[in-house]
Amino acid sequence: MNNFWDSEVWGWMILMAVLLGSLLVGNIFKKAIPYLQQSLIPTSVLGGAILLIVAAVYKAVTGDVMFDTAAFGGNGTANLEIITYHSLALGFIASSFKTTGGKLTKQRSVEIVNTGVTTVATYLLQGIVGFGITIVAALVISGFFPAAGILLPFGYGQGTGQALNYGNIFETEYGFVGGRTFGLTIAALGFLSAAIGGVIHLQIMKRSGKLVKSKRRDGSTHTDKVESYFEIPMQESMDKMTVQIALILVAYMLAYLLMLGLGNLLPGMRAVIYGFNFLLGVLTATLLKIIMNFLRRKHVIRKKYTNNFLMTRTSNFFFDLMVVAGVAAIRLDQLESYWGIILILGAAGLVITYVYNRIVAKALFPDYVEEQFLTMFGMLTGTASTGVILLREVDGDFKTPASDNMVYQNFPAIVLGFPIMFLATLAPVKPYLTLGVLVAYFILLNIFLFRSRIFKKRKK
Repeated sequence: MNNFWDSEVWGWMILMAVLLGSLLVGNIFKKAIPYLQQSLIPTSVLGGAILLIVAAVYKAVTGDVMFDTAAFGGNGTANLEIITYHSLALGFIASSFKTTGGKLTKQRSVEIVNTGVTTVATYLLQGIVGFGITIVAALVISGFFPAAGILLPFGYGQGTGQALNYGNIFETEYGFVGGRTFGLTIAALGFLSAAIGGVIHLQIMKRSGKLVKSKRRDGSTHTDKVESYFEIPMQESMDKMTVQIALILVAYMLAYLLMLGLGNLLPGMRAVIYGFNFLLGVLTATLLKIIMNFLRRKHVIRKKYTNNFLMTRTSNFFFDLMVVAGVAAIRLDQLESYWGIILILGAAGLVITYVYNRIVAKALFPDYVEEQFLTMFGMLTGTASTGVILLREVDGDFKTPASDNMVYQNFPAIVLGFPIMFLATLAPVKPYLTLGVLVAYFILLNIFLFRSRIFKKRKK
């Protein structure tokens, strides 16, 4: 039995306070320092970087790992990774509960599918280049893990949570020492790539006279966003925000039960199954949403329980928490032998993501090239919120379909991107076969993506 004054009781609370406090400090720095305002670096990355620097100084002075001291319960570094792991799934679950309305035209449907294909094709390109770099590095550096480069699309394309998941799989299942930290560092470099590449591109647009600063949307929140006639009231016997959190956690509990069952059936795949926590969470959340909609149609439930505005705020909270915890969890001392390769991977990820998405935007989205490009480049080096940050610089009122493309492309991207998740686990065992499959899949997707141009030329 723990006493209330034990560090185990307070460790988690202090850790959460430090994480959220670093977000506040990062936000103050971003507001106060003009350079940081222009850098487009997300506050969550800034907050994580502050903790990373403080932890590095503490290690240099005392020789101890700051987050593993008694103040954080003795295992704060592991808890940072746990927070990152769970926050990824909880953020996706909250997003899955949101409802979408309106019918899509044929042209808009094509653009959304093309956006989803572009997302997966970029994952593949990042995987091919990253994997190729580390295969060569393994031939030169004795004992280096050749499949490390496959973490590039998870760190850049999918973000901190997935980079941690697959880094953990490589570390626990295949002996990649420092795999988790390697993945988290790649993800952190992705955010820097989004900021650096985005700023450079915006400066080029500004100098060429193409950048016309548009007014941003009114930041005020209208009452109908949080309490419409068809929804449960904001405050009743149970607060509306409490309902949203309850639904998210119930969906995640169901996802855990599903993972538990699959893990018992396939014990050899347990690490991979639990690495898909976010995907199974999306599945259970979608099923819950379908059930609630069915009960509403049958008048068993008279009001709508979910609210898009509150679910968006909740998902953003979890994603901010995921990023700040993921960056803070980086162990710089575990990367002493990898820095050269990590920087090469980071630079390569920036260049290929920039060039490929620039080509696609010009070829397939001629009516809003810059908006589509900046949205996709930001998302495929950081997160969806990074894409929105860049988009706002050229389309503050979201008049173009670029933001909608980013939202609706998730379904085709998940379907087409699913094989990559299994290929990543094959990479350490059969590297050359995996690389060949990635290249073939990339070519196939690009034939589909540029189908209108390829087959039009053949007809001519």
